[in-house]
Parts: sequence; structure tokens; C-alpha cells
Amino acid sequence: METFLIRALQLIMSLSLLVIVHEGGHFLFSRLFKVRVEKFCIFFDPWFTLFKFKPKKSETEYAIGWLPLGGYVKIAGMIDESMDTDQMKQPEQPWEFRSKPAWQRLLIMVGGVLFNFLLALFIYSMILFHWGDEYIPAKEAKFGMVFNETAKNVGFKDGDIMLSADGVAFTRFDLRSVIDARQVSVLRDGKEVSVYIPEDLMQKLMADSVYFARYIPAHVVGTVQEGSPAMAAGLQPGDSISALNGKPVSLLGLNSGMKALKAEAAGNDSINNRLVSLSYYRDGIAHTASLEVDTAYTLGVMSDPTRGLPLVKVSYGFFESFPAGIALGVSTLKGYVGDMRHVFSKEGAKQLGGFGTIGSIFPAQWDWHKFWYMTAFLSIILAFMNILPIPALDGGHVLFLLYEMIARRKPSDKFMEYAQVTGMVLLFGLLIWANFNDIMRFIF
Repeated sequence: METFLIRALQLIMSLSLLVIVHEGGHFLFSRLFKVRVEKFCIFFDPWFTLFKFKPKKSETEYAIGWLPLGGYVKIAGMIDESMDTDQMKQPEQPWEFRSKPAWQRLLIMVGGVLFNFLLALFIYSMILFHWGDEYIPAKEAKFGMVFNETAKNVGFKDGDIMLSADGVAFTRFDLRSVIDARQVSVLRDGKEVSVYIPEDLMQKLMADSVYFARYIPAHVVGTVQEGSPAMAAGLQPGDSISALNGKPVSLLGLNSGMKALKAEAAGNDSINNRLVSLSYYRDGIAHTASLEVDTAYTLGVMSDPTRGLPLVKVSYGFFESFPAGIALGVSTLKGYVGDMRHVFSKEGAKQLGGFGTIGSIFPAQWDWHKFWYMTAFLSIILAFMNILPIPALDGGHVLFLLYEMIARRKPSDKFMEYAQVTGMVLLFGLLIWANFNDIMRFIF
């Protein structure tokens, strides 16, 4: 229950900030061009409003709705979520949206998307300034990676060290680079091997519920117990254990590997079943030792948690963080746009998620670094989704404004009403489907 509340609070805080910034973009451009904003509402408020306030001498009422599906600003003289068609039947007023030049109306409509994107760039920049960046150099992860079944069916093997994708060397592991590549080079048993990537790899991965690949950590020996099998085999503190009986030590650690060996030997007391081949590195040189474990299948070593995979840390000054944050934001947007092509597949439709899925990406324990990182990512998503040319979204209004600027005539109010209703039905249908997927995942 505590985990649910922590994630729910992070989701509400993040969405609230994104809605305020998005609607604030529409609001500020409206006021810049002297367009009246009748209402500024955080979240939707069908039937009733949780809170509302209208300052003296202000044209705008500020409110908080109860349905956290977004928010809106009610701009005078515009067919929007409020569907106030009666206003459109009145004579046009100079302070209305419809009376302004097309270029001003265009800026008002893209204001929300622009502010969301700028917010993401700013958050990314401040993350890099405060926390910096860190990553594992792919080539220096000497124990390679553990892959899921889909990856293994493609041709990867546990222990592969990622080298390059289509000839471009990996600085850090990047799943998108693998998916978009036709050939990935890996280091396997000291030799460079090519793995050919099928075009439908992403569709196959979307059906998986586990990671594509994870680094195998260096299980570094901290202490060796007196009289233990490990001491008899000559293990020393600082040795990095890589495999048991030829199998890479799993991400769960040495204990899980030993438990697996014990399970294989269950019911058989033969001493040969307690002979274990252990692979390890000492000063960068590979070694293999054979040792006889006791009936409890213990090695007699304690891992050193402070030593593991190589980690590169990059720090940024205040002014350095902005170009780096912009580059990160642009890269994130490009990656998300590229991923969108998979949404329209059968597998992609099944993977659509609603608020449950969004909430689950936040950490179970409060972590400001991850909170801000996910907020920036959601801001990128919100910006991109809203600029799609779908009626009822900002992109739909932009599309009709571009038509007006090219054809030099406005679509009729009746057409705009029908388009708005069609778009809202489509969006609510998509919302219902996404949250239905969440429910099905929870049940099954």
C-alpha cells in the first residue's frame, strides 16, 4: 500500500506540473495577443469543481477539477473542450480568439507544446548540473550481458560483450541502436561475432515482460573464510568470479548460482556432484579452479559490494549543463518518435498503458533524481502527443489553422464542432483501451 501511495503521489505531482506548464503556454500567448481567457483549470471538472477562484478585476477564473486526465484553458471565441457553441453564435468581439490573425492563433495553439518541450530541456539540464551523468562503458563490462529468450533466439548469448551496431561503436548500451541496426557485433569467447537483427525485433520484444539484456556484475571477493572450499582452491580477496560450471553468474549473485547447482544435485549424494568449476579474473587475467563444495553448497566467500562494474561519471558546470540537456532532450524526442511506429502494430496496441503503467515507471521509494527524470520524459511525451494532427488536440487545431493560412478561408464553425467531438471520442476511446490493458495486466 505504501508503494502505491508513493507512486500515486509522484504521478499526481508530475501531471499537475505538466498540466500547469502546458496550459500556461496557451494562457501566456493568449494574454500576449490580448485574447480573453475565461477559465484556467488544472484537471477536468465535469459536473463539479473541487476549487475555483476569480481575482477581483480579472477576466479569468482559476479552478482545480477532480478528473486527472489533463486540463484546459477556456479561450473566448474558440471551439474547444468546453464545446461552448452559444458563444460562437454571437457577434465576433476584438478580444476573441477567432478575431485574431491566423499567425497569432497558431502561436496560441502551439504554446502548450512549446512550453512542455522547453520544460523538459530545462529539467534535463538541471538534472545534469545537479547529479551529472553516469554510465557503464559497454566494452569494459568484461563479463558481458545476460539476455532474455527473445534476444537469445536472435543470436545473442549470455556473456556477449556489446561492441558496435552497424559499425558504430557502443559507448553505452542502447536498446534502440540494437533494434534499428541490421548487424550487431559482440565479443564472444575472445572473438568478434556478428548477430543479425530481424526487422520485427521490436514487435517480438513488446511481447516480453522482462529486460532485453542486463550487465553481468563483477562478483568481487571481499573475504575468504578460513578452511572454506574457496580458500582450498586458492581464491583471494579482489578476485572477480564470472562463472560456475561454465555458466555466467546471474544478476542475483553467487548464492543463486550455488542454489541452482544444489537443486541439480538434489537426491544424489555422489561426491562428483559437489565438484564445481569456478571461473574468475585476477588482475585482468582469466583463471579456472576446481573445488569441492560441502553438502550445503557454500563457497565460503563474501562479495565486496563496493566493487563491481566500471562506471564513468560525468559532471557538468551550470552553463555546460544547458547544451548537454538540450542534446539529451532532442535525443529522447527522436527516440520516442521512432518508437511510435510500433504502436500501430498488433503487439504495440497490446502494450498501450494508462495511468497504472505511467505510475509504475516512478520508483517505489522516493527518489528526486528519478522523479525529475521521469517528469522530463513525460513532458516530452505530452508535447509530442499534443502536436499530433488529431482533432481535439493542439495539433488538430494547428492543422486547421495551416489549412486556413494556405487556402485563405476558415473551416466552418459546424465543421469545427464535428471535428472536436470526433477527436474527443477518439481520445476517450484510446484512454479507455489503455486503462483496460492496465486492468488486464493486473488481473493476469
